[in-house]
This record gives sequence, C-alpha cells and structure tokens, in this order.
Amino acid sequence: MTAPRFDLPTPEQDTVPFWEAARSERLVVKRCAACAKAHFYPRPFCPHCWSEDVAWEDASGRATLYSWSVVHMNDLPPFNERVPYVAAVVDLDEGPRLMTNVVDCAFEDLAVGMRLFVRFRPISAEYTIPVFTPVGAPVAAAATD
Repeated sequence: MTAPRFDLPTPEQDTVPFWEAARSERLVVKRCAACAKAHFYPRPFCPHCWSEDVAWEDASGRATLYSWSVVHMNDLPPFNERVPYVAAVVDLDEGPRLMTNVVDCAFEDLAVGMRLFVRFRPISAEYTIPVFTPVGAPVAAAATD
C-alpha cells in the first residue's frame, strides 16, 4: 500500500491553467485589466478592485525573498523524506506573494531581500511546482518524488 501524499495539488477550474503552465515550466499570474494589479493565488476576480476582467500572463520568474523557515520535522509524506527544506514566501517582481521552497542554497546564506529566480520541480507524473533558487546559483538536476 502506498502512503498518502500531502503535496499534490487539487486543481479547480480557476487553477488548471496555472498547473498546466507549471508543467511546461512557465510561471503565470493573473492580472486585472481594470486596476492593472497582478494577483496570486488564481481566482476569477481581482482581489484589489473586484473586477472580473482578469487574464493570465507569464511572470518573469524573478522574485525577492520575503520570509523563510527551515523545516526540520514534518510527519506528512512525502515531506518527511525531504527534511530539512526551506519553506518560503517570495515577492514576485510582478507584485504578488507566493508560498514556495528555496532550493540550491545553504541555509546560512538565506537573507531577507535576496534575489531569486524560479525553477521547476516535478513532484509526480502529473504535477510540477515552481521553486526558487538564488540568482546565479547553478541549476541542479531535478528530482521527481
């Protein structure tokens, strides 16, 4: 019997394009035509002005580290096999904040305000997630769980 996984998304109608883009190694956000603000998580209306005139756009993949925590213990599969890892919040250059992981960086090198760039990590045959690495870090081989 396979252990249940707690890292797989549950796509809904409004998030399917995000997951399809990530699988193609593209980071996308929604932008409002009425107020011009980008937002994340994906939803059918703008959380800033409530307009429904929102559309997907490619994000640059550049971000700034806002906050992070090094996770040393997590009992949920498959996170328990990944510890320690960096759970982080990044500010995308387009404006929205995104929860993610920082990879390919020594824990002691993490710093608020450090510049990051998106990479993509397959987590199953169906899903790929965006993770971030410091600008200039070598690209590590992606691992599939």
